Amino acid sequence: MRKVLIVLIALFSSACMDNTIKDRGPDHVPIDVMAVADAIPKYEKRTRAGNPSVYEVLGKRYKILAQSSGYKKTGVASWYGKKFHGNKTANGERYNMYAMTAAHKTLPIPSYVRVTNLKNKRAVVVRINDRGPFHDNRIIDLSYTAAVKLGFQKQGTALVEVEALGGDSIPRVEQNNTRLKEGSVQTVFFLQVASFNQAENATNLQRKLTKAKITSTRVQHVRNQQNDLYKVQVGPLYSELQAKQKSEKLAKIGFTNALLVVEKTP
Repeated sequence: MRKVLIVLIALFSSACMDNTIKDRGPDHVPIDVMAVADAIPKYEKRTRAGNPSVYEVLGKRYKILAQSSGYKKTGVASWYGKKFHGNKTANGERYNMYAMTAAHKTLPIPSYVRVTNLKNKRAVVVRINDRGPFHDNRIIDLSYTAAVKLGFQKQGTALVEVEALGGDSIPRVEQNNTRLKEGSVQTVFFLQVASFNQAENATNLQRKLTKAKITSTRVQHVRNQQNDLYKVQVGPLYSELQAKQKSEKLAKIGFTNALLVVEKTP
């Protein structure tokens, strides 16, 4: 058992433990990070890598949760960037600071969570594929892009609420009131509230929706006939009933013409 714990310490050290070099964001940002879509929760098998029943780091033991369903916690979030970009995460994937991912000490890998910045009420959905942060006062380590979208990359940390969704907490397929599934292809819904030529306008609307307590949103960046479009969408939603209920909520705050968008994910 001791040998296993030593191996796990070495594995997780590559993710969020090395403090010998100060971490930072990229010198040049090659993409519009505000337009990066949130992670879309879906069923995924728990990986063997990164999911020991118990592991030890810096003299402290951590027990992996049996499931993510029901997890909801408030605490401090941090982020990691250039220092770890391209390194292997706990489950063997390569860390990409421009992706919507995160590290967590005890949630199963993979898991999906909604992270809400309690100061500005911005929210994102990220996929857990790494372990950390191994600091007593922090509960999640976000990618650089997730931190930018939440508005705390300059401060380094923020008080957040982390709530599990998707994965083992998504209801399984039943009739019309639940998420649809066609073989290995899953159907999710988004409500498109508006589209803009300027990213700033889309971000402003996203903030307005967040203030109205509609927190599950994304800005989708597409090019249409050599023009940039920034589509503000609410979701992901997992049933037509859920989409209908969310549409009614949007109508109450003045958005009466939301367009239903259907996406199929593998």
